[in-house]
Formats: sequence, C-alpha cells, structure tokens
Amino acid sequence: MKTIDLLLDATKDIWEAYNNHPFILGIQNGTLSRDKFKYYMIQDYLYLGDYAKSFAVGVAKAKSPQIARLFAKYIDVMTGEMDVHSGYMGMLNITEEELCTTPRALNNLSYTSYMLRVAYEEGEAEILAAILSCALSYEVIAKKMLQQNPNAGQDAFYGSWVTNYASQRYHDDNQQLLDALESTTQQYTPQQLDHLAEIFVVCSRYEMDFWDMSWNMSK
Repeated sequence: MKTIDLLLDATKDIWEAYNNHPFILGIQNGTLSRDKFKYYMIQDYLYLGDYAKSFAVGVAKAKSPQIARLFAKYIDVMTGEMDVHSGYMGMLNITEEELCTTPRALNNLSYTSYMLRVAYEEGEAEILAAILSCALSYEVIAKKMLQQNPNAGQDAFYGSWVTNYASQRYHDDNQQLLDALESTTQQYTPQQLDHLAEIFVVCSRYEMDFWDMSWNMSK
C-alpha cells in the first residue's frame, strides 16, 4: 500500500467534508460573496509566505540532491499560484499596503506555526506530508467541484481558481511531491508511518479550519 493511501485513509472523513463546506460550495456554484473571497485571498497570500519557507527548510533537510532540487523547484512553482492570486488581487482592488498591514488570523498563524515546526524539527518525508495536505487537497477539491458542477470552471469570476487547481500542470507538480513521498518512506516502520499520518491529519484539520476561518472571516 502506498504511503499516500495510508495518509488519505486516515483523513477520509475530513477530505470528504471539504466539498460540502459552504465556502467551497460558494466557489463551485459562483455564489460566494466577494468579501469572503477577498478575506480568503489576503489570508492565503500571507499563508503562502510561510508555506514557501517550509520548502526552503526542506532544501536544507534533504538527504539527496534530487529531493533538494524538488523542494527548490517547488518554490518557483509557487510563482504560478501567486499569479492566480495577483489576478484576483487586481479584481478585488487589494493593495500592497493592505497585504502588508492585514494581520494574520489566529487560525492562519497557528497552522503555519505548526507546519514550520514540522519543517524545522522533522525530516524530508514529514515535511512532504505537511505540504501535501494543502497542495493535494486543492487538486482534489477543484476536480470534485467540476464533477459536481461541470460549469464551475466557466464562471466569470471563480472559474480561473477552479481551472488552475484542476489543471494538468498542477497535477504534474503534485505528482512529483507524491513520488518523493513514496521514495523517502520506502524503509519506514509502521511507527514512522503512524507519525506521518498524525502530521497529515493535523494539517488536514487545519485546512478545514482555514475554510471555516474564511467563511466566518475570523480574526
């Protein structure tokens, strides 16, 4: 059984609940209020700064040149994700000053603090598990949106968000992370795999909290 299958099995209920969340359904159906999405975009922009730091620590923690290059490459890959953000920043009239002066919401700060703790204290596989809880869930969510509403990708406002995370390019980037996870856990003991699952569960719970936070526009 693949490592990722063990992790997904441990978080099955959480991941199934993502696409029933009102924030996700709002994007899927094009009905989400712009104020809530603006709040989300700013908080996600702030989140991505620390997310990138996790990859940077991964470069230093990597035990092989291949994994080090992968972590380094993914920092560049995130430029594509930031491009999506940039487009929405313009549509939502979000200024650079607003990005710099908006405080991180408590849930956002807690999530990134946990992820960075994993990065600094753990190894390359554990970093990958923390990273994939976010990266892979977005692909799964976007593809499920298109299954539930084939027109979701055509929405004038939210369509580009859906199509970006459901794209072949995004899948290919995730597949490299998944391949790295499998290669770095080939010799893992059941106890080590249980610990990976614990990290994946915690980060998946934080992902759900992020959707809650965005829906409620929590501080």
